[in-house]
Amino acid sequence: MRVTQSMLSNNMLRNLSSSYQSLGKYMDQLSTGKKINRPSDDPVVAMKGMDYRTQVNQIEQFERNIGEVHNWMDNSDSALSEVQNGLERLRELAVQASNGTYEEGQRANIAEEVEQLKEHLLEVANTKVNNKYIFSGTATTGNGGKEPYQLDGDGSFVNPINNDDVTIEVSSGTKIRVNVEPDSVFTEDLFQDLTDFADMLKDENASEKDISQFITEIDGHIDNNVNARADLGARQNRIDLIENRVSAQLVTAQDMMSENEDADMEQVIMNLTSQEAVHRAALSAGSRVIQPTLLDFLS
Repeated sequence: MRVTQSMLSNNMLRNLSSSYQSLGKYMDQLSTGKKINRPSDDPVVAMKGMDYRTQVNQIEQFERNIGEVHNWMDNSDSALSEVQNGLERLRELAVQASNGTYEEGQRANIAEEVEQLKEHLLEVANTKVNNKYIFSGTATTGNGGKEPYQLDGDGSFVNPINNDDVTIEVSSGTKIRVNVEPDSVFTEDLFQDLTDFADMLKDENASEKDISQFITEIDGHIDNNVNARADLGARQNRIDLIENRVSAQLVTAQDMMSENEDADMEQVIMNLTSQEAVHRAALSAGSRVIQPTLLDFLS
């Protein structure tokens, strides 16, 4: 085959173009730190990258959900701790008032404290976190925008309490209840008993036996609160275990994504250096192939 000047020139230009593409590829990898910058660079890596990225995003969402679970449970536990303190104080008052040494005026003072403690427990029942009522089941906005726990003059609930579970997905296919069952602690019996207890203390005809019956009633409510805290603590322990597993899954997924799409920077720098040498050699060879024209001599 006869090799012409035109063929040499075209081959040189084609090789230079290919060299420029390689230089551009390595410079992109060096600038972005990624093996590919468009799906056409390597469809297999691009497809796997999308799968891994979806997996990482999903696990990161689970981590955010677990943070929300901690928010619910920690605030619920804090509120139940206040309930425990309030009930224990009420029991102390019941024991004091039933020993027969208090006069009518002193019982009235105790009744006043009982009513204040009842109001405090009602405020705890209406605890809001992030503008949500955490002891109102799925009715986190309350009843028509009003507080979910409201009492009438007899100590009865004005509106029915929502007892539905609030669940949050914390890992693939696993949902956990984050709220305390409202009817396990803040029962209608609790507020009715406190109302009756205060009324009994104000009754001058009430005997020590009549007042002492409320010790048993309060003990029952303390047991309910303890059981609710125990159930909450068990779920907190479980969420801690799930959190550890999700964190490990995130590390694994990020490693797989990095291995799939991140460039080996040392290898890229070596390739770029080598390609620069090749490109300089190509330019040098091209300058020898392209023969001077008559205009070069005339100039």
